[in-house]
Amino acid sequence: MEKLVEELKRKFRPKIKPIEWKGDKLVLLDQRFLPFETRYFEARTVADVAEAIRNMVVRGAPAIGITAAFGMVLSLVEKKPRTVEEALNTLTSAKETLAKTRPTAVNLFWALERMYNKATEIATSTATVDELKSALEEEAKRIFEEELDAEIRIGLYGAELLENGDTVLTICNAGGLATGTGLGTATAPIYVSMMLGKQVSVVAPETRPWQQGARLTVYELIQNGVPTKLIADTAVGLVMLKRLVNIVMVGADRILLDGHVYNKIGTLNEAVLAHEFGIPFYVLAPTSTIDPKSRVEDVEIEERDPDEVRTARSNQGIVYVTLKEVPVYNPVFDVTPPKYITGIITEKGVATQPLYKNLRKLLNM
Repeated sequence: MEKLVEELKRKFRPKIKPIEWKGDKLVLLDQRFLPFETRYFEARTVADVAEAIRNMVVRGAPAIGITAAFGMVLSLVEKKPRTVEEALNTLTSAKETLAKTRPTAVNLFWALERMYNKATEIATSTATVDELKSALEEEAKRIFEEELDAEIRIGLYGAELLENGDTVLTICNAGGLATGTGLGTATAPIYVSMMLGKQVSVVAPETRPWQQGARLTVYELIQNGVPTKLIADTAVGLVMLKRLVNIVMVGADRILLDGHVYNKIGTLNEAVLAHEFGIPFYVLAPTSTIDPKSRVEDVEIEERDPDEVRTARSNQGIVYVTLKEVPVYNPVFDVTPPKYITGIITEKGVATQPLYKNLRKLLNM
């Protein structure tokens, strides 16, 4: 596999670059305006990075993790600490600020912890502030490169499950926009299959209320030449009943060791329907998305502004589609119990049922 991974890395030329590090700033493709406008958000401070994560300039668990890693580097660029001790205090403050932005996606906390641990490791030597900053910059770049490597491997494992002519159902956006690399997790098998000569198409639900399927998944798949059909979220059951899809592939924001999967709201609906209709349902994510410590009762499911449900987005702006005062319940994620999941595909392989045993084997735990 190693030779093929390197070959695919050389072949892969994404048309979309969601995250670019410029040395003193982080340039993010502003996903709030896609597909109607291409705007970029320049983050020069920790507050900028926190705003970008909180307000959905950047979204998707791996992309949030990468952005947060560079946010830690930016804290040193911004504050210009004079001593290593001051630098560690600056990083502690940045870590606390960024950790408060989104509570559910585990990659955020994983990346922040990794960056801070790297800093404390460097600080134990005779490193200067400049050496510390350089080491953290390299660590953030390494997180990005490791993510791309993981996605190619996920793509290869997933491509083994796809036949020429298959149609994949997904949800939300677990493509390159969500991971920062241009490849993605749930979309990786599609792109890899195409690079290997297979023809694969996609059915993408709109994914209310932020319409990441309609605005983002459709946009990036069509940009990359993948035949794609958009459906209403409420059409998923009929699509499965009529056998218009062969397999379901979704991403994840957090995976527990017992196999519970947290992902965009609506994932549970797809999983239950797929189970009922006998359609394979796979979750695709790097092992950095696996949370080895939490239980279901420990995980906070983020709720967002009620107006996200009361309104719809278009190229004319945001318009109300209901009464402005109607009460709203707006959870961003749901949790899919393991019994509805055929398998979890990671860069280390595929964990099949029973997930509570095979995820541990995959992680050598």
